[in-house]
Amino acid sequence: MRQRYLALLSVFASLPAMALTFQTRLESIEWSVEGDKFECRLAQPITDFGSGEFVRRAGEQATFRLKTYNPMIGGGSATLLAAAAPWQPGRDDINLGTVRIGSGNVLFSSSQVQAGRLISGLMDGRSPVVRHSGGDGRVSEVRLLPVRFTKAFTDYQSCVAKLLPQNFEQVKQSDIGFPGGGIELDSAAKARLQVMLEYMKADPMVNHIELDGHSDNSGNRLTNRDLSRRRALAVMEFFKANGILESQITVRFHGERYPLAPNTSNTNRAKNRRVAVRLERGAPAEQVAPQAPKAAVSATS
Repeated sequence: MRQRYLALLSVFASLPAMALTFQTRLESIEWSVEGDKFECRLAQPITDFGSGEFVRRAGEQATFRLKTYNPMIGGGSATLLAAAAPWQPGRDDINLGTVRIGSGNVLFSSSQVQAGRLISGLMDGRSPVVRHSGGDGRVSEVRLLPVRFTKAFTDYQSCVAKLLPQNFEQVKQSDIGFPGGGIELDSAAKARLQVMLEYMKADPMVNHIELDGHSDNSGNRLTNRDLSRRRALAVMEFFKANGILESQITVRFHGERYPLAPNTSNTNRAKNRRVAVRLERGAPAEQVAPQAPKAAVSATS
């Protein structure tokens, strides 16, 4: 291992004089893992620069981003590399394409594909490298090292295993269908509502639900409006049965007024038999007395 370290140091010593390289000394390399149910981060601090970190949000794959408190890299684009280790002679760097450099403290966020290839490279002893050529011909390079990565990555995977199935942007809105024309929730509907429920219980800031019931145009106006009401109430009862207070739910029903698709076929009519569910963020919910007000219920004619 010492020979590998010495070989690595010799490579950096041989960089062109015009290159400005940011990296942490080998003996000081460390990885940190932080996260919760919503996001996991695997980061390596970079001396005199900032950090490089992999970020994985619930419901998504990881991206790689470069953060700085000392913006020495100008704007424009940079090349992202999974660079070969100096103790692996004969191997070429892997060019992962370009990234756009911004002006804030987060210089860029990679694509998910790029991040995946960087992680694979780290497991294979490669270094994530960001190489930027300025207008004056000066090359700036930021390099992370694969030292002590395997243990940190195991901890990161343990964090990832605890992530929620979806993030808020993915879960905040859903159409719950009633393809059979009735008012009962089928297994698919319950599964989608369960994901929303899990998120709501994990995030106290998400504390209100908007329900809008809809129907197709198969019946008369009054029948359709009643069907849309009963479907919305079926969804409300699901949430109530799973611990959501009725005071946190607003119910509206619209009958056939707002179709998703023209009611010209059985397939389209099935799409229109639905309840639109929307989760909303607000201040953390306070404790509500047992005599909480009933859910607001309104109709549109």
